[in-house]
Amino acid sequence: MMKLLNRLSEDGEGKEDKGIMKKFWEWKSRKIRDQADGSEVAERVLFLNGMIAEESWFDDDVTPELFRNELNAGSGDITVWINSPGGDCVAAAQIYNMLMDYKGDVTVKIDGLAASAASVIAMAGTKVLMSPVSMLMVHNPATMAIGDKGEMQKAIHMLAEVKESIMNAYEIKTGLNRAKISSMMDAETWMNANKAVELGFADDILRRSDDAEAEDIGVPDVSAIYSRVAVTNSLRDKIVAKCRIHKGKPDDDAVGYTVDDDGVKVRQEKSCTGATEVTENNVGNGRSAEEIRERLNFIKRFI
Repeated sequence: MMKLLNRLSEDGEGKEDKGIMKKFWEWKSRKIRDQADGSEVAERVLFLNGMIAEESWFDDDVTPELFRNELNAGSGDITVWINSPGGDCVAAAQIYNMLMDYKGDVTVKIDGLAASAASVIAMAGTKVLMSPVSMLMVHNPATMAIGDKGEMQKAIHMLAEVKESIMNAYEIKTGLNRAKISSMMDAETWMNANKAVELGFADDILRRSDDAEAEDIGVPDVSAIYSRVAVTNSLRDKIVAKCRIHKGKPDDDAVGYTVDDDGVKVRQEKSCTGATEVTENNVGNGRSAEEIRERLNFIKRFI
């Protein structure tokens, strides 16, 4: 499932350091023989293993810049090996754009799984090759949202637009009409190598001579098997963490505080919905802390 988190407030005590996130990519170099003159030339190889960005690139400027600098640190053609269950669609979109903009040829080789956001990155290849035992999966983007009717409508509209942007990448690569691509995403379509080649998502199947370099691929830190429950739980945990209720005396880091009828200062800070959150007994719009807990428990029942 593609992770598309609504932007969560980083004001006050909850503000996070914008450091470099955990890298999910690795660059290597190897010598290959130029078929034109028989000379040895260096080839750059990029490995994308595991989850695409465990944290969203939505408001991260550092990590994308690091990836771009490493990509442009060399020249010539590159090979991209993909074995990923997907991840953050914002990160996938940025990587797709960087690879599309790269001056040399980009050969994508799928040796295990290219699902969800990882399948979008694969579409940036000048040539896309799949192992005969690999899989490619496309589906609709998903998110989690908390709020009133208006917030739900905003989330639906956002997902519709994200789907359209993802369809652009599939359409450019495959030449399929948008209605066909949309129905495939609605149905969460899994494709083996032959089916992917037939539909245009891949250009050919890897042969024995092509996959020798795959021996250098490290074991991903996370499972390469797509799990809807694992991704959903991860999204839920992030929202719960951001919406935690703070107790204690107000301090200067809070967005602000008010004085109640008894002359006691009550701390306020931004909530994950963008509303003002009172952190003692009431949370945004007069909701009690207990009501928020009951609402989160209600959501868990359907995940």
